[in-house]
Amino acid sequence: MLHIERKVGESIRLGTDIQVIVTKAANGTVRLAFEAPKEVKIYREEIYQRIQNEKTP
Repeated sequence: MLHIERKVGESIRLGTDIQVIVTKAANGTVRLAFEAPKEVKIYREEIYQRIQNEKTP
C-alpha cells in the first residue's frame, strides 16, 4: 500500500485522467475533491461495500 502525505490545496494523480485534491483537513477529517471522467465511478467505501453485498445472492 502506498502512503502519500498532502497538504490542503495539493493533489495526486491516478493515471493520466484522475486527480484527487485535498480541499480541507481539520479535526481528524479530510475533505477530498475528485476530477475524473464521467464514466469513472467513485464511491465511499461503505457505499461500495453495500453495493457488493447486494450483488451477492
